[in-house]
Amino acid sequence: MLFSSPVFIYAFLPIALVGYFLLARLQQGTFSRLWLAAASLFFYGYWEPKYLLLIGLSIIVNYVLGTRISRVLMAAGRPSAYSRGLLLIGIVLNVAGLVYFKYTDFFIETFNTLSGSQLAALNLLLPLGISFFTFTQIAYLVDCSRSGVRDYNLINYTLFVTFFPHLIAGPIVHHKDLMPQFASTGNLRFRLDNFSLGLFIFAIGLIKKLLIADNLGQWANAGYASAQALTMIEAWSTSLLYSFQLYFDFSGYSDMAIGLGLMFNISLPLNFNSPYQARNIQDFWRRWHMTLSSWLRDYIYIPLGGKRAALPRIYFNLFATFLIGGIWHGAGWTFLIWGALHGSAVVLHRYWQDLGIRLPGWLGWAVTFLFVNFAWVFFRAEDLPAAQRMLSSMFGLSGTGLGYAAGDLLPLEAMLALGLAALLAFLAPNSQQIAGIAPYDGRLRFKEGLLAALLVGFAFFYAMVAQIQNTPSDFLYFNF
Repeated sequence: MLFSSPVFIYAFLPIALVGYFLLARLQQGTFSRLWLAAASLFFYGYWEPKYLLLIGLSIIVNYVLGTRISRVLMAAGRPSAYSRGLLLIGIVLNVAGLVYFKYTDFFIETFNTLSGSQLAALNLLLPLGISFFTFTQIAYLVDCSRSGVRDYNLINYTLFVTFFPHLIAGPIVHHKDLMPQFASTGNLRFRLDNFSLGLFIFAIGLIKKLLIADNLGQWANAGYASAQALTMIEAWSTSLLYSFQLYFDFSGYSDMAIGLGLMFNISLPLNFNSPYQARNIQDFWRRWHMTLSSWLRDYIYIPLGGKRAALPRIYFNLFATFLIGGIWHGAGWTFLIWGALHGSAVVLHRYWQDLGIRLPGWLGWAVTFLFVNFAWVFFRAEDLPAAQRMLSSMFGLSGTGLGYAAGDLLPLEAMLALGLAALLAFLAPNSQQIAGIAPYDGRLRFKEGLLAALLVGFAFFYAMVAQIQNTPSDFLYFNF
């Protein structure tokens, strides 16, 4: 059930909202949270019901471990060997589940390649959102071991993990940030201002997904799937089409998640802040998938020693963190190389900073974007040979002009759409600024409200028409 699908927009979401606030109005806060947790589990099971067993088992195990860790910590007043042992067990179990479902076939394939064996792949179906709910729960266990969590309610914990706006593709949330909002009696009342703003931001994300990302994706997919070697112009155009497809696809999902949260009076963290406007690679990672960057910093980089170590160790910590970030995104050598490229770039940027080198703003922006676009080739390519073919074409090894299939791969509308997408990505503010909630004074003036209503109406009408005309397209981060 995609956020952009009619069954979600016109059936699931209204039922979830009405049930939640109706139960809350009857002063049944516990039942309203139970309703929302059940709705979120239904949302998850809509794709593949059998994986409800997996997420259910994951929730129970982490709830039991987190509760025990917190109680031991509270009783002792400080971490103990016992609480640290429970934390280690929890991390191992979470990572083991993620590795089994996401990386087993990759390990088998690699072993066969290196040893000449012919072990059969398991062909496991990757459970939707497993990377996100695994990282969310690891963060919960670590937070329990550091400061403890006093909320021992299983319904609340289930809602924390499964709240459907963030369940499938983030943002990655913390228990201490999310659950106090559900416990607030003020948030149990339906608020028209929050609902209107949420609807507005959701509509912006819907337009990004259906009108921009999905159209760019058709042409990007055609370029990557071409059996004919691409020329330099075709290869660069294809790589740029994918770069902006991914940008608006993920940005659209992040907007829709935040908008949905606001409809329930829940503020989810900003996860996307105009990253193609970044002037260096460090700034890029402060803007792209911001909650993942924070997670990697807090639970990988800092435990490795962060910036408190000697300079060579700092470089190693940075590189290792981004290498893990690359592996998190996917099971394949292409993702490993993508993570290594970004790790190397961040290390190089840190080295430049230590030397006092500063690039002019425009040059820093150009270098950053060109590097990010180059690295996305490994992110998108099906395998290393496909990435090599695309990069060879980008460097002009297959010709520099337009090939005979250029009219099919790169029609005029593709180039116009690419130009518009570039202007929006390079110049437009993020959606929260457009909506007026950064900062937000709690009210929209009539003129702004009218424009917002027109945009919302257009978005929902276009969503209905697009779904009728085309096969629904999954969000790209569903694959990770």
